[in-house]
Amino acid sequence: MRVNRNSRARSRAAVGLSVAALAVGATTAAGPAVAQQKSAPAAAASCSTAYKIEQKLSTGTTWRMCWHYESEAGLVLENISYQPKGEAQPIKVLTSAKLGQIHVPYDDGKAEYDDLTGAGFGQGLMKMAPGECPGGTIKTVKIPNAWDPQHPNVNGLCTTTRSRGHAYRMEADTGNKVYQTQGKDLLIYTVNKVGWYEYITEWRFQDDGAVSMNIGATGSLSPGDYDAGDGRGWPIGNGARAYATSHSHNVFWRLDFGLDGSSKSKIEQYDSVVSPPRNGNEGPTNKTTRTKITKELAGDAKNMRWWRVVSATGKNKDNHARSYEIVPGATTKYLGRSFTKHDLYFTEYKKCEQFASNNLLNCGAGAGRSVDKYVNGQTLTHPIVWVNVGFHHIARDEDQQPMPVHWQGFSIAPRDVTAMNPLTPPELADQNGHVENGS
Repeated sequence: MRVNRNSRARSRAAVGLSVAALAVGATTAAGPAVAQQKSAPAAAASCSTAYKIEQKLSTGTTWRMCWHYESEAGLVLENISYQPKGEAQPIKVLTSAKLGQIHVPYDDGKAEYDDLTGAGFGQGLMKMAPGECPGGTIKTVKIPNAWDPQHPNVNGLCTTTRSRGHAYRMEADTGNKVYQTQGKDLLIYTVNKVGWYEYITEWRFQDDGAVSMNIGATGSLSPGDYDAGDGRGWPIGNGARAYATSHSHNVFWRLDFGLDGSSKSKIEQYDSVVSPPRNGNEGPTNKTTRTKITKELAGDAKNMRWWRVVSATGKNKDNHARSYEIVPGATTKYLGRSFTKHDLYFTEYKKCEQFASNNLLNCGAGAGRSVDKYVNGQTLTHPIVWVNVGFHHIARDEDQQPMPVHWQGFSIAPRDVTAMNPLTPPELADQNGHVENGS
C-alpha cells in the first residue's frame, strides 16, 4: 500500500539531492530564520507578515505564531503564544513544533521507510483547492531545494477556524439558567504526498489553550503491493486473490517548549496506585506521586501515568506554576526498532538532533542517528519532547477508492496556565477556589 517500484526509485534519487543540501549541518528552510531562544519575554510572534499567523477566535482567545517550511520536515511552527481573554499579555507556549519522523515498516520485512528524511515528505507538498480550506486562507509556500526548481511555490498551507461543539455546559443552581458555549479552534494544515499516500498534517489550537497534533493518512492503496500471500495482509477486491501488505505508521513529533519565554522548562511524571479498601473505608484508596525528571528519559505510557512540562519562570494569577500536560492518543506500539519501543522521549536540546530516525544532521563522531540514542544520561536544562504514536494499518475493502483518512496524534492540555477556565462567563468570574468559604 505504498509506492510502485518505479516511483520508489525516482523518489530515492530525488531525496539524494535533498540530503546533500543538508550535509553542512543546518536544515534548509523557507521563511525567517528564528534563533533558538534560551530566555526571552513572552511576546507576540516576531516575523514578517507573510510568515505570521494571528487569529482571534470568536470566544475571545488569540493565538499567534510564525511559520516556515523545511525541505524534509515540512511545516514548522515557531514562537507560539496563547492569549485568552483576561490576560493582558500573550503567554508563550512553544518555541517550535514540527514532525520528527514518519517511520513506515512493512509486515513482510521487505520494505521500510523514513518518510521525512528518506522518501521526500517535505518535497511532496500538494496544492490545495479553495474547497479544502473552508472559510480560511491558503498561503503560498516556497519549497527549499525543490525537486522542480521551476515551480518551487505551492499554494499549500491552510489556516482556518472551526467549531468543535460544547466547550462546557452547566446548569445554574437557581433560576433555571444554563451556562454553555460552543468551542472554536484555529486549524493549520498541509497535505504532503509520499508515493501513493497523502498525509494531512493538522495542528489544532483550541480557545481553551489546548493544542492537538494529528496526522491523517489518505490517498490510495499502492497497486504494486498486492502481494501479501504469506498471511501478512488482507484480501482486497473480489474473492481472496489480491492481498494488500500490512504495515505500520510510526509518527513522531518534536516539541521545543518555551513556556513564559524560557527554554528552562521542568519535566514531571505522575503515577497513581490504587489499593484495596482498608481501615474501615468503603472504597479503595488512590495515591498519586510526583517524580521530577532531571535527566534524559525514554518513557512508556502506563495506566494512570502522565507527564507535564512546567514553566521555570511563570505563574498564573493563583500563584501556581504554569504547565502543559501531555495527553497521549491511541497508539499501537511497534517493537521492531529500538527508537519505536517507547512512547515519549525527553532529551536535552542539541541543534543537530532534528529527526527521530535517520537523522540527517551531523552530531559528531559516535553520535546516534535516532532518538533512542539521544537519551544518554544528560541533565535536562532545555528539554525537547518527542512523542511517538503508532498505527498498524491492516487494509480493508473500504480503503478503496480513495482511502478514507485514518488519524493518529496526541494533545497538550493547559494545566494551571490560567487561574480559571479561560472561557468562564463574567457572571461566574468570582467562583474561583472553594466558593463556600471564599478561599
